[in-house]
This record gives sequence, C-alpha cells and structure tokens, in this order.
Amino acid sequence: MRRCVILFIAVAMVWATGLSIAETGKGAKEIVIPAGNQGNVKFPHQLHQDSLKDCMLCHDLFPQQAGAIPELKQKGTLAQKQIMNKQCLKCHKAKKDAGEKTGPMVCKDCHA
Repeated sequence: MRRCVILFIAVAMVWATGLSIAETGKGAKEIVIPAGNQGNVKFPHQLHQDSLKDCMLCHDLFPQQAGAIPELKQKGTLAQKQIMNKQCLKCHKAKKDAGEKTGPMVCKDCHA
C-alpha cells in the first residue's frame, strides 16, 4: 500500500511539473506590438492561444520570441502590414464569414 501511495505522489508531481512547463511556454498574456504611425497594438495573446489552439497559425511568419516582429521588420524579412493582412484580418474575416465570433476588423479597434 505504501508503494502505491509513493508511486501516486511521484506520478502527480511529474504531471504537475509538466503542466507548469507547458503553461510557462505559452508566452505573455498580452503583448504590445509596435505598429508604426497607426499606433501600437495591444494584442490579447492568451485569448488567441485559447481560441486557436495551434500556435503555428500565426508563428509560421515569425518565431515565438519577444521582439521578433520588430526585429524581422528592421532586417527587411517581414514586410510592413504582412502579419496584419495575412494573419489577423484574413482570420477575422474568415471567422465572420463562417458566422463565428471574431475580432476587430477596423484599424482603430486594434491600433492605440
């Protein structure tokens, strides 16, 4: 009986550690994206993670690291408005067309 309790505790600790690692790898709850003349975008990162589930839907254009978007724009490997047009607006329009709840599609609703 004692072995079972010890084994159960060990398994629970490994499971809890795995959950903790998974949660810490999710990034910031909200991210401020520098967005030029229109003003920065307060991006609800966790909301998108929870609803989309697949990080690569966005991160196929840029790596999962802080400051990646401005860095790639500065290098010239990420075009201005590329993410907004190919990711944000495309996804929001598709969700609207499907009759699903969607995010904003007007400039002033994202840019502060």
